[in-house]
Amino acid sequence: MTGASHSKAFSLTVLALCELAAMALWFSATAVVPSLTAEFAISGARAGLLTSAVQAGFVAGTLGSAVLGLADRLDPRRFFMASALVAAAANAAILVLDPRADAVILLRFVTGACMAGIYPVGMKMATTWARPGAPGERKGDMGLLVGLLVAALTLGSSVPHLFNAFGGVDWRFTIAAVSGVAASAALFINLVKLGPAHVAPRRFRPRQALTAFADPALRLANGGYLGHMWELYAMWAWIGVFLDASFRTAMDPGDAAFWARAATFAVIGLGGAFGCATGGWLADRVGRTALTMGALAVSGSCALVTGFLFGADPWLLFAVALVWGVAVPADSAQFSASIAELSPPDLVGTMLTVQTCAGFLLTLLTIHLMPPLVAQAGWAVAFAVLAIGPVLGVLSMARLRAHPDSVKIAGGLR
Repeated sequence: MTGASHSKAFSLTVLALCELAAMALWFSATAVVPSLTAEFAISGARAGLLTSAVQAGFVAGTLGSAVLGLADRLDPRRFFMASALVAAAANAAILVLDPRADAVILLRFVTGACMAGIYPVGMKMATTWARPGAPGERKGDMGLLVGLLVAALTLGSSVPHLFNAFGGVDWRFTIAAVSGVAASAALFINLVKLGPAHVAPRRFRPRQALTAFADPALRLANGGYLGHMWELYAMWAWIGVFLDASFRTAMDPGDAAFWARAATFAVIGLGGAFGCATGGWLADRVGRTALTMGALAVSGSCALVTGFLFGADPWLLFAVALVWGVAVPADSAQFSASIAELSPPDLVGTMLTVQTCAGFLLTLLTIHLMPPLVAQAGWAVAFAVLAIGPVLGVLSMARLRAHPDSVKIAGGLR
């Protein structure tokens, strides 16, 4: 292995581990909702705020970062470090408060805002190591690299469910453990080196953030991403609650709680990480639009079916949920890879930040849409509504496939 190859492998491994550790903060409070409900009787609306406050914070953070061009103007490692330290501190502060206090929601907002310096910035760092391919050809490794990074993000998002499964009813264990590993990520990110595709900081031009929707090809790629995001985070936020409620119809409550948490980790973490990594490998070979449209079709189908299995045999429900968990994030990295390849080199960080900002703004709607839908119409209808996003996403990516600028994507759109 050459020195450059060793540096690439080492840097990407450390980056992935740091992303995994830092992103565990995202769902740290969501994972302990069953425990908080049992101990403090928090309402469904309050439980939704624990997740949506992070989403709102992320939207605010990415909006500010995009307007100021921070992802392209700052050293991404220092930006990541500062963001992870503040987020870990905000998450840990929950331990000294009553979970029903409004200050907890504010802390979750701060945690989400800091994710703007972790999620899109981590993807930018990964793209600096991508091996270029000739335009329109099925070579290069952009899809795989971003896919592996998003796999780490996905696994990290599910880690709180694993901590919670083995932490008993003491939700404090989950919050403390996640805060600790995130703080460690802030230190280790400094070991990461930037790849040869890294571009020197550009002059501050706020208006260029609008390029994400002014350019037709970028707009279509973002349209596919928005369809994907309509489904993704609502599924991640509520699949654990759904599995817990369903398992309780067939198991002892104690056993149901443990197996629901473990299953949620497997569905979101293991299944999602496998889907992201495999999706990245396939996209570099069969093309970004082929992979994204296929993944959207599978995940949308699962959204239509899963709710009807409420109360069914736990193993059957788990199997279907696992397929959903594999498919629903499998295309996520490929929307980002497409944006990275379609964007001017000095705007990659900003374009990725704008993309994630728009996507997570949309999740605020779908996360809060779920509880009233479940209460009024049941899980089957609530999950089926999530299938709207994949349908629109497929249409957008089909249009991008036919667009002349699709040849800019080295993964091969056709």
